[in-house]
Amino acid sequence: MSHYLLAIDQGTTSSRAIVFSAQGLPLARAQQEFKQYFPKDGWVEHDAEEIWLTTLKVCREALVQKGLKAEEIRAIGITNQRETTIVWDAVSGTPIHPAIVWQDRRTADYCAGLKAAGHEAQVAAKTGLLIDPYFSATKLRWILDNVPGARERAERGELRFGTVDCFLLWRLTGGKSHKTDASNASRTLLFNIHSQQWDEELLQLFGIPRSLLPEVLDCAADFGICDPELLGAPIPVLGMAGDQQAALIGQACFQPGMVKSTYGTGCFMIQNTGSTPVVSKNRLLTTVGYRLNGKVTYAVEGSIFVAGAAVQWLRDGIKLISDARDSEAMAEQTGDACGVYLVPAFTGLGAPYWDPKARGAIFGLTRDTGIKEIVTAGLQSVCYQTRDLLEAMRQDGAAEPSALRVDGGMVVNNWVMQFLADILGVPVERPEVTETTALGVAYLAGLQAGLYRDLDEVSSHWHRQRRFEPRMADEHRGTLYHGWLDAVKRVRSEG
Repeated sequence: MSHYLLAIDQGTTSSRAIVFSAQGLPLARAQQEFKQYFPKDGWVEHDAEEIWLTTLKVCREALVQKGLKAEEIRAIGITNQRETTIVWDAVSGTPIHPAIVWQDRRTADYCAGLKAAGHEAQVAAKTGLLIDPYFSATKLRWILDNVPGARERAERGELRFGTVDCFLLWRLTGGKSHKTDASNASRTLLFNIHSQQWDEELLQLFGIPRSLLPEVLDCAADFGICDPELLGAPIPVLGMAGDQQAALIGQACFQPGMVKSTYGTGCFMIQNTGSTPVVSKNRLLTTVGYRLNGKVTYAVEGSIFVAGAAVQWLRDGIKLISDARDSEAMAEQTGDACGVYLVPAFTGLGAPYWDPKARGAIFGLTRDTGIKEIVTAGLQSVCYQTRDLLEAMRQDGAAEPSALRVDGGMVVNNWVMQFLADILGVPVERPEVTETTALGVAYLAGLQAGLYRDLDEVSSHWHRQRRFEPRMADEHRGTLYHGWLDAVKRVRSEG
């Protein structure tokens, strides 16, 4: 039998497909960016149809690149941008509204009203999450209330809701499978992470008809069979996880206390807490890390909305660079003490601040400030935000990590990785395979297909490519971070 695994990695700015060997090595990859829509201040949308078409295209391209036929693929795994909300017709599969992206803040006032009414404690106790526009439930409610006829159609059972994984599965299986996994379900504000069920009280609170929701399975499970007309043969879909949980698996963080941080559009740090859901006192999130064979492994997560997106803004928004790779050389010339701070609160601030009305700013400009200093400040902002998350974990009593395992597009930048180790005071480890999000769902699909015996075997495939040791003096580290905290205070809507 074939040992090839196809991972679909549907992200916020692009769709990717990667073919992996059973040893976890990427053999072929295809990627296509798609358009971002910003119809109003704080609104972020995608064309769900474009998400599907780009996903299908890159899957086909990856197979061609490796010279594989669909029947040579043992299984498919799907990982996805989480919380992004899609509602579609239950028969045709046609979306009734553009996908509302996880970054979108249009429901900030509604969330503020729920918190003012005293609902946050109940929601947090059930879901491990905060009431925030980030999560799917308020986006889903907005669609039902603002698309003409949507609520009535939902009540009649004519519509389906899903995060991107669920929508892609629906399309891949020709509408036969309306399912998601526990990690994605845990990010909706509608799923009780203790009972592992959709919660009736939460459905009532947010006004969501039960008929919209998918069935929730383990992260390694029989999700459905890909329509043979799409790729050329029926391929089972056997793995699914939200992108950050998939990266936790791809980084082999299977022991309680292990931490990984992913640097894509946003930045997400997750610490494995084992079978116990740990409640943060510093506004971090308690979430499902993964669920296998019915057993839940929990995690604590800090979410930063803008990481790689800051570099993308420097490139596409204000055109200070023509290629993201140029930023490394600029930072090397500038050094770490340029005195400029860029707070990329373009869609508010995530953990540990959770301030949807904060907005971005640049501080410390002088007459000799130029492009290099602003670009360097953009890179540093990612590391400072990671320090914010680590500090929150420390204050929650988490064990000091022996190292931080990193992945995502930004980690190829050696300057950023060294500054990250310096500002954290913690060694940073970059794996040989940095495509850990896609790798995580490939492993999940392989587990379900019987390619791997257990997580120990999966863990044996993780190898370090480089370790960055902290070398910055404590006083300098403290001075730089204090400047960052001052900058953040200035952009806070409450500060």
